[in-house]
Amino acid sequence: MSLGAADIDFARDLFSEIPDLATRRMFGGLGIYCGDTIFALMLSDGRLMLKAQGGFAQRLAGDGAEQWTYTRKNGASAAMPYWTLPEAAMEDPEQALALARDAIDALR
Repeated sequence: MSLGAADIDFARDLFSEIPDLATRRMFGGLGIYCGDTIFALMLSDGRLMLKAQGGFAQRLAGDGAEQWTYTRKNGASAAMPYWTLPEAAMEDPEQALALARDAIDALR
């Protein structure tokens, strides 16, 4: 399954105030960039994920976000440095934008 134009438009609209916003299709999903820095993904199922490590990742976890994990071909589990947007941010575009800005700041 891959994202449709409406999904991509939603992500671009949600993060429209991010400077130098760019998106690139990848693996059926979407990479979301601030300039050359990827700060978010939209997976092929439509889930938005913010890139986070360290303290920012702990903050997201405390807000109810879940880390993206997958199972490798050998059966081992692997965790990626991407976290779902907390449920409250999915209902509040201003909060989602604030978290995106925090993700970008944490990556710099």
